[in-house]
Amino acid sequence: MVKKKRLRLIAEMARKIRAYRELKNRPRDSQRYALDYDTMTRPFTGKKLPVLAWKDVQRETPLFTLLAGMRMFGVGRLFTRKSWLEEHTEPCYWKITKVKVDYTAENMDHGKAWGILTFKGKEESSEQEVDKVMYHDWRLVPKHEEDAFKRFEPVPEPPVRHVCYPPLLRAMILAQQAKQLGVDANSLPEPTLPLRRDVLLSREYFRSQEEKRKQEGTPV
Repeated sequence: MVKKKRLRLIAEMARKIRAYRELKNRPRDSQRYALDYDTMTRPFTGKKLPVLAWKDVQRETPLFTLLAGMRMFGVGRLFTRKSWLEEHTEPCYWKITKVKVDYTAENMDHGKAWGILTFKGKEESSEQEVDKVMYHDWRLVPKHEEDAFKRFEPVPEPPVRHVCYPPLLRAMILAQQAKQLGVDANSLPEPTLPLRRDVLLSREYFRSQEEKRKQEGTPV
């Protein structure tokens, strides 16, 4: 006979209260990412910015510094980054769709933003949270230059190369395919790994992969 689990209402309520207090007392982004421009250190953590970032901090601006001075906090406008302009010839930008401002910040220059990412000319299908909003390399695309900025001719991609998987990973993939199809692993074709990355390695991607792994379990 299975022993029935006791429901401890007071303990469960105490756990929820502790979780609420931790959530309420955690530092805001305006505290975590506050910056002393004289010493180039963050007062909350005491960490000093890398020397290579000092020039950008003095000349460029974070995303919310731009959004705070715009109508509707820049919803519908295009924003790019200095690093993208230097590294890629294809258009890379965010189209802002939603903004949640931290009104406790002194200049309302902190918060969270969501938008549609276009990276190297390829537009994502879903809305995502904009990352690295505190970096000092964001730039606004002027309204009259948006069409020219988005226009480009895609270069034909080279053929995808494939390589063999490592022995252990190969055995796990064959075992998973044999389990799903109900056949012998020796009768399956040899799995190969394409040397191309089709997804953007963002926080949302790794979070979805972790949830998928928990649901499916291990192959063997």
